[in-house]
Amino acid sequence: MKVLVATEKPFAAVAVNDIRKIIESAGHEFALLEKYTDKAQLIEAVADADALIVRSDKVTADVIEAAGKLKIVVRAGAGYDNLDLDACTRRGIVAMNTPGQNSNAVAELAIAMMIYMSRNCFTPGTGHEIMCKTVGIQAYGNVGRLVAMKAKALGMNVMAFDPFIPVERIKDEGVTPAESLEQMYSSCDFISLHIPATPQTKGSIGYDLISRMPKGGCLVNTARKEVINEPELIKVLEERPDLKYVTDVAAACQDELNEKFGNRVFATSKKMGAETLEANINAGLAAAHQIVAYFEDGCTKFQVNK
Repeated sequence: MKVLVATEKPFAAVAVNDIRKIIESAGHEFALLEKYTDKAQLIEAVADADALIVRSDKVTADVIEAAGKLKIVVRAGAGYDNLDLDACTRRGIVAMNTPGQNSNAVAELAIAMMIYMSRNCFTPGTGHEIMCKTVGIQAYGNVGRLVAMKAKALGMNVMAFDPFIPVERIKDEGVTPAESLEQMYSSCDFISLHIPATPQTKGSIGYDLISRMPKGGCLVNTARKEVINEPELIKVLEERPDLKYVTDVAAACQDELNEKFGNRVFATSKKMGAETLEANINAGLAAAHQIVAYFEDGCTKFQVNK
């Protein structure tokens, strides 16, 4: 089987070498496409691939259509909205992600962003400490749990809201379960977002929730930009000069946000949540192992389409 690693933003060299070893040791052919500048290059490369590993690369319907032999695609990372799941399902292609492999890197960034905004983006002036502040975690999955652990270690109070996680489990981990999103936003100095971009969540974080935050509150987004209602974000920041917004996924209106609100907003220049050597290696190797397991015994443990 031919396994193609196609990454516009490449894996670390050590990760590529280890992925190659895993693939070739299992008797498969390894192929690599890095730093491509046009989708046509990806479409050409997938034509004879049996398996595909990507990072944030867009695996759209036309890419799927060009991949006549493709049996499995693995997104090296947790979020998989860059994969056209319907197109994969129509073609009988298994789509997977690698949950948990990037979680610590994203959680560390979320904490770093809280500190950065509390210290006025490291510009002169008196800032604040995050110790004894309260952080609310929206979605208590792999990343959310790690944010909670790190926040508690720094002396923060932690709340969480996740309708899919049993309340008792949240309590058992020393975290206060919020009765509702509205209660959590009203109670927390920081809100850390870890929800996926789905039809239910897109645009769901807007005026009603953000405006509930206490004085000096800060919204931290290491999830997806699509979950933010950007016009309503602008409205609440205009009305509440005490609030702040920091994001690892620059808003479509980021230039406007920067111009209007200065150091009250910050966005990384390019999504940095998983940009650590450790996460890079972990996710890439997990993707390779999942492909090998699929070809060896049909394992679909991390399949995200049906």
